[in-house]
This record gives sequence, structure tokens and C-alpha cells, in this order.
Amino acid sequence: MSAARHGTACVPRALRGTHAVVFDTDGVITDSAAVHAAAWKTAFDAYLAPRGQRPFDVRDDYLAHVDGRSRLDGARAFLESRRLRPTAEEVAAVAADKESLFTARLREHGVDAYPGTVRLLRVLRAAGLPLAAASASRHAGELLEGSGVREYFRVLVDGAEAARLRLPGKPSPALFLEAAHRLGVAAARAAVVEDALAGVEAARHGGFGTVIGVDRAHTPGTRTALLDHGAHLVVDDLAELLASED
Repeated sequence: MSAARHGTACVPRALRGTHAVVFDTDGVITDSAAVHAAAWKTAFDAYLAPRGQRPFDVRDDYLAHVDGRSRLDGARAFLESRRLRPTAEEVAAVAADKESLFTARLREHGVDAYPGTVRLLRVLRAAGLPLAAASASRHAGELLEGSGVREYFRVLVDGAEAARLRLPGKPSPALFLEAAHRLGVAAARAAVVEDALAGVEAARHGGFGTVIGVDRAHTPGTRTALLDHGAHLVVDDLAELLASED
């Protein structure tokens, strides 16, 4: 067998030598990034239209300015990218509108975990690798519970915990470093799995040994951007890591 062994189970080649894995949530574990993007679009467009601005793009604008960031940071970053100068109250209002929209859609429809991610989680758990979930979203725990995968993660550092600890948002590596610390593993011995540009940049800045980018958009541009921002390798789906061992 070509893969390294950890305990009694086979570890994918890309994670050889890794002592722990930290996963982002939205777009990596759960199919919730699209729900976030749709909620952001409704909230942003309501702010942009009276100001004669073009609508929010759920792919390009979301990936470049919002994905992976806290609500306030994401709202501010996007509005400033349009050369707007929103007040703190306006930023907070847009972020609150997005939160209300997202919560309503989440409770109405729920979200699922990606099958390929679940397959990888099962393999890594069987191999004995400690796993953490780290997300800027305050809904991370709810998403993991609702999609049936919370049990795989020894540690969860979500947006509420990040706020309590006053951790700076991505591209700061603080969120990931906190997760690795709670697992008792140095960043250089750990891997991060991320789909956001700010997230892969954060992982590289934090000195993580392996940074895996997940390109759910499946475009050459997003793949290149993930690599340029710090991913060591990029996959369309995490099942690819297992397929390479077949």
C-alpha cells in the first residue's frame, strides 16, 4: 500500500507526516457557502441599489472579499472594495441583515456535509488523527450538528469563541493557531483545509505544514488564486485525496 500508516488505518499521501488536521466549515465540510453568499447578496444589493452600484456577485465578490471573514469584516471589506465609505452603523446594519437572512434560510432548508469530506473524515478518524473545525461563523457548531459530523471533531473554534478570545479575523492565522493549540499540535505538524482565499493565506502565514485548498467553483481562476494565496495543493473535492491512494 502506497500511503503512510498512522495507527491501523491508511492516511492519504497528501497528509503524510501530519499530526492533526484543522478544517474550515463553510464550503469545506458543509455545503453552506452558497447559502451564505445568497444571504450576502440580498443584504448587499439592498444597500447598493440606492447608491447606483452594480449588484453583488455571488462568486467573484464573495470569494474575494467575504468568504472566510467575520460578518463585520466581510461587510466592511466588500463595501470598501466598491470605494464606498460606510459608517460603522451601516456596516453593522448590512451584517445584521445578512445574519437574519442566513438564519432563516438555514432553519428552513438546513445544509448537508459534502460526501467526499465525510469519507475523508472517516478515514482520518480511523487513523487516529485529531481533527478540529475552525470557522469565523457563529453558526459553525449548528451546521456541524445539523449535518451529522460534529462527532468527528475533537475541537471546535467558531466565531463566538473567536470573539470571546478577541482573535483577529482571517487572513490572520489566529483562529487556526488556536485550534491547533487546543489539539496540542504545533502548526508545522498540522494541516489546514480551506476554500477561502483569506483562509489559505492565513494558514500559510501561521506556518502550517500542509495547506489544502478546496475549489468548489471548479474554475482555473479560483484554483490559481488559491495556490497564489498559499495553498500547497488544490482539489475540487476532498474525496480526491482518497482516490489518489486507490
